[in-house]
Amino acid sequence: MHEIAIVKDIFKTLEQAYPETYENIAKITIEAGLLCNVQPILIQNAFEAFVLEETRFRETELEIELLPIIAYCKQCTSQFEVRFHKFVCVCGQPSDQIVQGEELRISQVIFKD
Repeated sequence: MHEIAIVKDIFKTLEQAYPETYENIAKITIEAGLLCNVQPILIQNAFEAFVLEETRFRETELEIELLPIIAYCKQCTSQFEVRFHKFVCVCGQPSDQIVQGEELRISQVIFKD
């Protein structure tokens, strides 16, 4: 289950970015694209397992925002949302140029007062 490794990496990244206030994290928001190969429920479960071991983070909350797949059409130069795994623009042209949907990133960190 690679979600445990992802959660550990999130906390390691936050510790490096905020060494002075790391232990005062109240909420973490991550953005996960639909193509990033991460299941939100599994990330949530891995997060809950992590904070059980790291008791200083028991009050920390995790929010996961799913990002839709957005592709770019060279034919009509527009972006479109991929639905039902059909990478076809409204103009009828297929596209393999993904603009959004593969990312997994920390988008917000809120600290306790």
